Amino acid sequence: MKWYLKVLQKYANFEGRSRRREYWMYFIFNVLISYGLQILAVATDTPVLMFLFVVYALGLLIPSLAVGVRRMHDVGKSGWYLLVPFYNLILACTEGDHLDNQYGRNPKALEETALQNV
Repeated sequence: MKWYLKVLQKYANFEGRSRRREYWMYFIFNVLISYGLQILAVATDTPVLMFLFVVYALGLLIPSLAVGVRRMHDVGKSGWYLLVPFYNLILACTEGDHLDNQYGRNPKALEETALQNV
């Protein structure tokens, strides 16, 4: 859940890099919440829940795009690669650059350094 909240804290930040773990944990929680709202809305036939689902989906459109762009940056690609079907999925599953790249420092190395300093 901390990864989901971390993405929401960087709401519209399209700069920098995101690790695979951050991207996929956000994706999994987002899918679970979305499908949960949809199933509840259909099962109870409540328009309010369907409206809540639509608001949720629209509200998380920008953070979803932002974390996707940062994930592309982690593998050394432009955020525009999100628009390329299937290749963006391959890139999202690929391990990020081990060294710093043009989009920023390696987030995995930053976390390991922070843990060593504690």
